[in-house]
Amino acid sequence: MRRELEQFSKQELSEFLDDIKVEYLRYCDSGLKLDMSRGKPSPEQLDLGEDLLNSVTSGLDCISSGGIDCRNYGGFWGISELRDLFSDILNVPSDNILIGGNSSLSLMFDTVARAMLHGVAHSERPWSKEEKVRFICPVPGYDRHYRICEVMGIEMIPVPLTGNGPDMDLVEKIVSSDASVKGMWVVPIYSNPTGDIYSEETLSRLAKMDAKANDFTLFVDNAYPLHTLNGTFVQPIDFFSLCNEAGHPDRPIMFSSTSKITFAAGGVSCIAMSKANMETALPFLQAEFICHDKVNQLRHVKVFPDLASVKRRMLEHADILAPKFRIVDQVLHDRLDGFGVASWNKPTGGYFISLVVRKHTAQRVVDLCRNAGLVLTQAGAGFPHDFDPDDRFIRLAPSFPSCDELKSAAELLSIAVLLASCESIIGEKR
Repeated sequence: MRRELEQFSKQELSEFLDDIKVEYLRYCDSGLKLDMSRGKPSPEQLDLGEDLLNSVTSGLDCISSGGIDCRNYGGFWGISELRDLFSDILNVPSDNILIGGNSSLSLMFDTVARAMLHGVAHSERPWSKEEKVRFICPVPGYDRHYRICEVMGIEMIPVPLTGNGPDMDLVEKIVSSDASVKGMWVVPIYSNPTGDIYSEETLSRLAKMDAKANDFTLFVDNAYPLHTLNGTFVQPIDFFSLCNEAGHPDRPIMFSSTSKITFAAGGVSCIAMSKANMETALPFLQAEFICHDKVNQLRHVKVFPDLASVKRRMLEHADILAPKFRIVDQVLHDRLDGFGVASWNKPTGGYFISLVVRKHTAQRVVDLCRNAGLVLTQAGAGFPHDFDPDDRFIRLAPSFPSCDELKSAAELLSIAVLLASCESIIGEKR
């Protein structure tokens, strides 16, 4: 039965640290070179999309069921078959959906930029004309959401996640009392990186809550609606209807893509908005593009004619991903349980594992791993401006390495956690 490291005597800690250093130096000398810094699909996952490459092979294949020649101009909204498919995936009316290019991040950036330049529905003025613009950012969260806010000069307010979404008491207090709070990032299913699934109560409160700003907007990044690890799919709540019934039909703007369903750099994206937000954005969207890649849109609907076909593909992804998540969990359990220096989640979907280490040691752990050949996401990346005030959170991305590589990576990571924890405790006992 292990004792927590805090209970070790100085002599015991010193001896334990010496043993851990020997293990660590072996890894430093092993020539390990692994990258777990981003949630990249593995080559095996990308191979699942091989049928996409062969779904359109001639001009005769390029006519949509609506009679559109997808090689030509036109089709501003995207082909209807794909809008219907995203409607089923997201539980959003297809009339509210506009198909984009290969990147939902681009749609998010453009939407925030458009709000800064021109506002959204109900804005009295462009957001850039306000004295201050602030966004609520659930933490830990997606670092690229924070980059958008940073480059736009938007102040970020961190709010902790609870397992069922953000701390709604705190969210409601902030939003109802501060007119400068114009937006909030929301990742409702398998949040990046904690794997949180927003409860129906949380989404209902987001829809109903009073906001000091008439144009307060929820930027809903629904990147992982079907990305199960256990074979069970989460039914997306009809959030648009919740907001409409609450008297806030223009509150949500939703984004999604097939980037982790088909090809990470060759998928399709979409944005879903209310009629009022569409009408506000339309003049600027029409100035920005004539149409997106309809041939790629057609490829997708030929391979995925309905929601059931997408779910079958996602189960194939889960067969590849789930063993990798189990390996990391098992190694962390074997090496760290009982020492009282780390905890981690066991997500049922998504792409990440959240590791929480001893206070003020996360950066040391990341540095130790990097020096031994394992690249992790930068410590603090789950927080605005890369600043985790407690220096405890590390995002793990098990998707890309092989199972054998992951076992080595998780062993090294565990060694680094123990080494950094020993150093920290010894420092405190001096």
